[in-house]
Amino acid sequence: MAIALALAMPLLSTRLENAPMYARTYYRKMFPPPQYLPTPAPTVSFEIAPPQNEPDTIEEAASLGSLEEAPSTNTEVVLASVNVAEQSLEPSADDQTGSVQLVSPTTDVALNPTGQARQLTGLNHQWQTWNNCGPATITTYMSYFGRTETQVDGALFLKPNKDDKNVSPYQLAAYAQSVGMEAILRQGGSVEQLKQFISNDFPVLVETWLIHDGDGLGHYRLITGYNDDTGQFITSDSLSGPQYPVSYDQFDSDWRVFNRLYIVVFQPEQADLVAGIIGPDLQDQVMYDKLVAAANAEIEANPTDQIAYFNKGEALTLLERYEEAAAAFDQARKIGLHWRRLWYQFTPFEAYYATGRYQDVLDLANATIANSGGLEEAYYYKGLALHSLGQPGAEEALQDALDYNPNFAAAQVAMETLHGSVAGP
Repeated sequence: MAIALALAMPLLSTRLENAPMYARTYYRKMFPPPQYLPTPAPTVSFEIAPPQNEPDTIEEAASLGSLEEAPSTNTEVVLASVNVAEQSLEPSADDQTGSVQLVSPTTDVALNPTGQARQLTGLNHQWQTWNNCGPATITTYMSYFGRTETQVDGALFLKPNKDDKNVSPYQLAAYAQSVGMEAILRQGGSVEQLKQFISNDFPVLVETWLIHDGDGLGHYRLITGYNDDTGQFITSDSLSGPQYPVSYDQFDSDWRVFNRLYIVVFQPEQADLVAGIIGPDLQDQVMYDKLVAAANAEIEANPTDQIAYFNKGEALTLLERYEEAAAAFDQARKIGLHWRRLWYQFTPFEAYYATGRYQDVLDLANATIANSGGLEEAYYYKGLALHSLGQPGAEEALQDALDYNPNFAAAQVAMETLHGSVAGP
């Protein structure tokens, strides 16, 4: 009996430690947040700005079906012109491309062909603890290379505050590099490309949408195998198990929500092999142009496809075409953005801030904070918006961001700038 009790104590301790998080989750179920994030005010135009030398549509893409239009809100939009020379705070974009910049190999790289099926082995699967999908998945991934870090170790770096709702992809890539690995983050992947990575002995970490407990949320998965006979990927899923199958079609539908984002972790000597599989998408301009073209094809096929509008806005933001990006995000919000969407992706904040729409930034940040219980990135953008609107509370919001994650460099810089300890841009 004593031995059984001793073995049960760590599990009991973890459950007690996570009790406040469980309580907040059940509270939100009793008092659910609005289904959609706030829409722009009626004074904002929803007409997409003319494209600037966009590439031709690359292919037809299947949409996820029509969505009902979100209810309008009565939020007043305050428009302000952006004069960079006069701004003391500027948002700092996430490193969307990962911590390693690869170059195309100077000679042809011999790649293993894809076969009918392949399963990688040698991973130490970790079942995630409360809200610990990111640390669990990246440390499972690194175990493939013989690393022994656990999700507890990963969380100390990635989310010092257990209540932090999100670990961003660029943070996962940075963590892998911090322990001596290399990592690259790309978007616009494909089912065939994932199979090619697996065929060449690389698991791939992906960000997908997941319907869990009756609602949608972002979720990391590790692709470890595939089988063309069954039409399935095999995943190491921190919620569902070490060899959890998912059909190609369902996977791609869930993956599309995040612009088909993927992370490859590798040893330095494998750089040419990874670059050979990624191909032209090593170049940001090529990759983002392709994403815009893919989104345009999806919008043409289904004009009410909010995912396509959002993905287009994200790619345009990363191309620094902020006016067009804001217009695309306006369309996505008018159709209806899921209330959790800005837990994971922050380019709408960036685009609206860059176009002087600080009230939009503030409205979306406040809505995200209210429905998440707190999120470092939302507090960060709230602080920037309050400062730009000349309203009180900017310092408090930035401090909230740092309380959630003291390692959040952008908030550190913004706070220092606010205090005048570093020169503004």
